[in-house]
Amino acid sequence: MPSLQVRDLPEEIYQALKRAAQAEHRSLSQQAIVALAKGLNLGVDHRKRRAHLLEQWNQEPLGQWAQIDVTAWIRSDRDSR
Repeated sequence: MPSLQVRDLPEEIYQALKRAAQAEHRSLSQQAIVALAKGLNLGVDHRKRRAHLLEQWNQEPLGQWAQIDVTAWIRSDRDSR
Protein backbone atom coordinates (compact mmCIF):
# COMPACT_ATOMS: atom_id res chain seq x y z
CA MET A 1 0.00 0.00 0.00
CA PRO A 2 1.41 3.43 -0.85
CA SER A 3 2.49 5.78 1.90
CA LEU A 4 2.77 9.54 2.12
CA GLN A 5 5.06 11.74 4.15
CA VAL A 6 4.16 15.40 4.59
CA ARG A 7 6.99 17.82 5.33
CA ASP A 8 6.61 21.22 6.93
CA LEU A 9 3.04 20.58 8.07
CA PRO A 10 1.76 23.72 9.79
CA GLU A 11 1.37 23.25 13.53
CA GLU A 12 -2.30 24.33 13.53
CA ILE A 13 -3.17 21.67 10.93
CA TYR A 14 -1.31 19.00 12.90
CA GLN A 15 -3.06 19.96 16.15
CA ALA A 16 -6.49 20.02 14.46
CA LEU A 17 -5.84 16.60 12.93
CA LYS A 18 -4.67 15.27 16.30
CA ARG A 19 -7.79 16.59 18.08
CA ALA A 20 -10.07 15.12 15.41
CA ALA A 21 -8.29 11.76 15.64
CA GLN A 22 -8.72 11.68 19.41
CA ALA A 23 -12.38 12.65 19.15
CA GLU A 24 -13.03 9.88 16.59
CA HIS A 25 -10.85 7.29 18.38
CA ARG A 26 -8.58 6.97 15.35
CA SER A 27 -4.85 7.04 14.84
CA LEU A 28 -3.32 10.12 13.25
CA SER A 29 -2.78 8.15 10.04
CA GLN A 30 -6.38 6.95 9.94
CA GLN A 31 -7.66 10.46 10.52
CA ALA A 32 -5.40 11.86 7.80
CA ILE A 33 -6.79 9.30 5.32
CA VAL A 34 -10.37 10.24 6.22
CA ALA A 35 -9.61 13.98 5.94
CA LEU A 36 -7.86 13.55 2.59
CA ALA A 37 -10.70 11.41 1.23
CA LYS A 38 -13.29 14.00 2.32
CA GLY A 39 -11.23 16.85 0.89
CA LEU A 40 -10.96 15.05 -2.45
CA ASN A 41 -14.65 14.07 -2.44
CA LEU A 42 -13.77 10.38 -2.29
CA GLY A 43 -15.52 7.81 -0.18
CA VAL A 44 -13.47 5.44 1.92
CA ASP A 45 -14.88 1.91 1.93
CA HIS A 46 -13.51 0.62 5.23
CA ARG A 47 -14.76 -2.93 4.62
CA LYS A 48 -12.90 -3.18 1.33
CA ARG A 49 -9.79 -1.65 2.89
CA ARG A 50 -9.88 -4.12 5.82
CA ALA A 51 -10.47 -7.07 3.47
CA HIS A 52 -7.53 -5.97 1.32
CA LEU A 53 -5.25 -5.65 4.37
CA LEU A 54 -6.28 -9.08 5.65
CA GLU A 55 -5.68 -10.58 2.23
CA GLN A 56 -2.19 -9.04 2.13
CA TRP A 57 -1.46 -10.25 5.65
CA ASN A 58 -2.50 -13.81 4.81
CA GLN A 59 -0.22 -13.84 1.75
CA GLU A 60 2.84 -12.82 3.75
CA PRO A 61 4.98 -15.42 5.52
CA LEU A 62 3.61 -14.36 8.91
CA GLY A 63 0.13 -15.23 7.67
CA GLN A 64 1.11 -18.91 7.97
CA TRP A 65 1.35 -18.52 11.74
CA ALA A 66 -2.34 -17.72 11.94
CA GLN A 67 -3.07 -21.31 10.89
CA ILE A 68 -1.07 -22.89 13.72
CA ASP A 69 -2.86 -24.14 16.82
CA VAL A 70 -0.84 -22.47 19.56
CA THR A 71 -2.85 -24.23 22.25
CA ALA A 72 -1.64 -27.60 20.95
CA TRP A 73 1.96 -26.35 21.10
CA ILE A 74 1.55 -25.28 24.71
CA ARG A 75 -0.11 -28.58 25.68
CA SER A 76 2.62 -30.55 23.92
CA ASP A 77 5.29 -28.57 25.75
CA ARG A 78 3.59 -29.08 29.13
CA ASP A 79 3.09 -32.81 28.51
CA SER A 80 6.75 -33.30 27.66
CA ARG A 81 7.90 -32.11 31.10
